[in-house]
Amino acid sequence: MAAPNPTDHQSRKFLGRLSLPERRFVADALRTETVGGVLLLVAAVAALIWANTPALTESYQAVRDFHIGPAFLGLDLSIQHWAADGLLAIFFFVAGIELKRELVAGDLREPKAAALPVIAAICGMAAPAGVYALVNIFGDGSMSGWAVPTATDIAFALGVLAVIGTSLPSALRAFLLTLAVVDDLFAIIIIAVFFTSEIDFPALGGAVVGLALFWFLLRRGVRGWYIYVPLALVVWGLMYNSGVHSTIAGVAMGLMLRCTRKEGETQSPGEHIEHLVRPISAGLAVPLFALFAAGVSLSDEAIGQVFTRPETLGVVLGLVVGKTVGIFGGTWLAARFTKAELNDDLAWPDVLAVASLAGIGFTVSLLIGELAFAGDPILTDEIKAAVLIGSLIAAVIACVLLKLRDRKYRALTEAEERDEDHDGIPDIYEEHTPAYHLRMAKIHEEKAAEHRRRAEAAAGSSIGGDRPA
Repeated sequence: MAAPNPTDHQSRKFLGRLSLPERRFVADALRTETVGGVLLLVAAVAALIWANTPALTESYQAVRDFHIGPAFLGLDLSIQHWAADGLLAIFFFVAGIELKRELVAGDLREPKAAALPVIAAICGMAAPAGVYALVNIFGDGSMSGWAVPTATDIAFALGVLAVIGTSLPSALRAFLLTLAVVDDLFAIIIIAVFFTSEIDFPALGGAVVGLALFWFLLRRGVRGWYIYVPLALVVWGLMYNSGVHSTIAGVAMGLMLRCTRKEGETQSPGEHIEHLVRPISAGLAVPLFALFAAGVSLSDEAIGQVFTRPETLGVVLGLVVGKTVGIFGGTWLAARFTKAELNDDLAWPDVLAVASLAGIGFTVSLLIGELAFAGDPILTDEIKAAVLIGSLIAAVIACVLLKLRDRKYRALTEAEERDEDHDGIPDIYEEHTPAYHLRMAKIHEEKAAEHRRRAEAAAGSSIGGDRPA
């Protein structure tokens, strides 16, 4: 049964009720990301234990630095590089599909609806970069890592929520997802523009030709994974050898997929492929990257340097302070100047909690940290430690803020999911539908009739029980 589009005033408010199709998409996407987030947490902890256990440290380094791949194709890479350049291409492929869907079928397709989360995301990237810059200007540090604290890891954030058992209303989850999508877009631009030094134009030209062929086959309606997967691997290899970061190939191919539904389609091709690939990304690619990227030394001396060295301190403060202030401040100012009204069921402290949760920057932050300080392995490890510590602090602060409102969130979530007429559509979306109230009236009449029969039966047995044997 098709659900009516919400037309009430609440649906037009900031963090108001999502449309039913958007709510279902968000729920499906975040369900997979939550499982992936838990696996990501497990992988990160495993990496830290593996790398910091004296008897296992050498084995971790040996596995991480082990080279494999065809050297004649320029792909004789370490396991760590395969994880960062290869597996994360899958992650960014899904990010490209998400971005395309948001732009053509999601909330970002309407400028008015997109304004607040986009402004919040931009401020949430500018503020951490500004905090990092200030710390390193006054501390006489390197400005190379300004982009490290700008990213939000949606999977890690959802994994934290799953571990502490906190549920968020769908509007707050959608807001967090939109922030992450815009973050990914700007992270892609940052990687492409600021972390490309030398370009091999023949290889780049070959990658462009491969992407053009990919687009042409899609537009011609050609199907078959056995065509697209080999082509994608060729495009990825050429992009890697061109000097442009290979994850750009994944994003480009994701953006080419059609994410609008034609008549008679239950899913667009982009949604279908995302549904297939997202579990691989969240459950395999990103956790394996974390396993070989998060294994840094966390000795007392290393932790002390995180809070004394300007580069690492800038990353920690950027994630904990910059993200929170940027997202919350940008949202509040945008809402004030656009006269957007906050959903009556939520309050500005809820936005502050989500803003602090967005300070968990893991996957992309670790990747940018590797790119920013590629020539200094010691500083690279210190930056990674700063990302881990900053994300942990942000997670703790967010958990405290969210737990204070957990009872309210659970009540809102239960109201969103209640379906008393069992038609597959939450009741909250049918409040203004006459057919819904007629169905509920019939259900209550049947229940009332049943209770009357039980009352009569109980009365009869009571009278019979008063008679002497």
